Amino acid sequence: MDLQLKGRRILITGASSGIGLATARLLAAEGATLALCARDESRLRTATAELAGMTDVVTAACDVTDRASVNTFVTRAIDSLGGIDGVVCNAGKSLMRTLDETTDDEVRDEFDLKIFGALNVVRAARKALAASDAGSIVMVNAILSRQPELRLAVTAAARAALLNLSRSLADDLAPEGIRVNSVLLGLVDTGQWQRRFQENGSGVDFDTWSADIAQDRRIALGRFGTADELAFPISTLLSPRNSYMTGASLDVGGGVHRYV
Repeated sequence: MDLQLKGRRILITGASSGIGLATARLLAAEGATLALCARDESRLRTATAELAGMTDVVTAACDVTDRASVNTFVTRAIDSLGGIDGVVCNAGKSLMRTLDETTDDEVRDEFDLKIFGALNVVRAARKALAASDAGSIVMVNAILSRQPELRLAVTAAARAALLNLSRSLADDLAPEGIRVNSVLLGLVDTGQWQRRFQENGSGVDFDTWSADIAQDRRIALGRFGTADELAFPISTLLSPRNSYMTGASLDVGGGVHRYV
């Protein structure tokens, strides 16, 4: 199926690894041009070097919680690509702490990253997206936004706030022809989980270790997801073929959700 993304100009935050990088690769294969950012530009350039032979790529260091940094990056993306058709707000991480273990500063940092990490980008890209004939924003969020866990209490609260904000943005931006949708991920085999596995020192391989966690979390498919499995629904939400979909959220969690 042709997703009609060839020549579309897509901006992705948190693109140096995991879901952001996998999405960039898929979009490049579809013929989209890309503006990619991450906190570490050197790491980003190394990770995305292969994409330069596939499509036009703009890379830059950017702190998505800093509005000036975001404005600089988005302006550069617009100037280099001639506009923006789609945005993937992907920058984020999880804080595995109970409420008692979480400091006030960590609470503020979580909400800063989840809310301003998306809102800063949307504000900066809004005019360019409105000028597109297929403006689309995809928020990479988590099932935690609807199904909190005590082990991730503050992250879950911040994710819920982002989901609510995304729905408000969908209503706010619809008159300008900009769609806003969310992908809610479950447990995905990314760098964060690989680091937790290495720190765990369980003596078993990653597949066994992660399968045990999948069983504990009651994931119906019995395993973690992969970044590529998230990249596809993100890309389809960006597609002009999805032109009647906004304010929606897609669960991509292997059946881990417990709500109807």
